[in-house]
Amino acid sequence: MALEILVPNAAIRNLIREDKIHQIYSMMQTGQDKFGMQTFNQALATLVHKRQITLEVAMQRTSNADELKELIERGSGLNQSYVGTGKPVVKPANHASPYAQGRTVGERPPVR
Repeated sequence: MALEILVPNAAIRNLIREDKIHQIYSMMQTGQDKFGMQTFNQALATLVHKRQITLEVAMQRTSNADELKELIERGSGLNQSYVGTGKPVVKPANHASPYAQGRTVGERPPVR
């Protein structure tokens, strides 16, 4: 499934308050790793890189083919949490314990 994710953090809320809605898309593009946001094109590019959909299917679904082509060519859109593992990595939240460790989905923490 390809989906767009917007996390209403303080910066996003501020853009809405100041009626700068046109800047939200670029905040979503840059907030992928830190906040878990993603644009629809980033999601499509990730699915193409993971070979879950074809380039042709992605191009049929996008509203901005030029941006999607660029993301795919640069290897962008592929969330760094997936690189090399094939599985998403669970990152600890900002408020988590300083001892929290990221791990792949389904991986159990070591027994101590």
